[in-house]
Amino acid sequence: MRMHDSTLECRPSLSPSQIADLRLAASQMSGPKRRAFEAEMAVKYCGGNPLLAETLFGWGRQTVALGLAERRTGLVCLGAQSACSGRKRWEDQSQQAAAALRQLADAHAQQDPTFRTSITSTRLTAQAALQALRAQGYSAEQLPSPSTMAAVLHRMGFRLRKVVKAKPQKKIKETDAIFDNIKKKMPTPWHQAASNA
Repeated sequence: MRMHDSTLECRPSLSPSQIADLRLAASQMSGPKRRAFEAEMAVKYCGGNPLLAETLFGWGRQTVALGLAERRTGLVCLGAQSACSGRKRWEDQSQQAAAALRQLADAHAQQDPTFRTSITSTRLTAQAALQALRAQGYSAEQLPSPSTMAAVLHRMGFRLRKVVKAKPQKKIKETDAIFDNIKKKMPTPWHQAASNA
């Protein structure tokens, strides 16, 4: 207890508004950034003492100690939450089905005609992809829902686009002159010749 009392007695001279500012700054951060900030402030104002930092700023001393260890070693600790949580993507769970889907989508794909992007367009819908994979022998339990299948195709770099059909050329200035010239050179039809006579 005597060590605890001596630690508290050597508080730095910070005003309450400065302490509030440092608390506010730490509250705006999370993870390794927050630990690094708290460790830096603990070194600057508390002599690297996590207990004093806890007393002065209200930060957890274990967090400050971890931040000081990260600062000393240069290694950043990852939490089990970020490393072990979350559901794997369908293409990572079912790699064979994902490979079959990629082959199927490649067969229906076409490159962007302008070559502005590397994204390929496909005529294959998510529903059609599911039917084709079922025809290849994959069960319904192995396959995702249609909305997930659309997201998988999107992640693979395929975008659903309608097939672009040939568009008529725009009318140019010489179009009327060309058609007038054609009319002059064509023989008159027999029903127009009979009505003129």
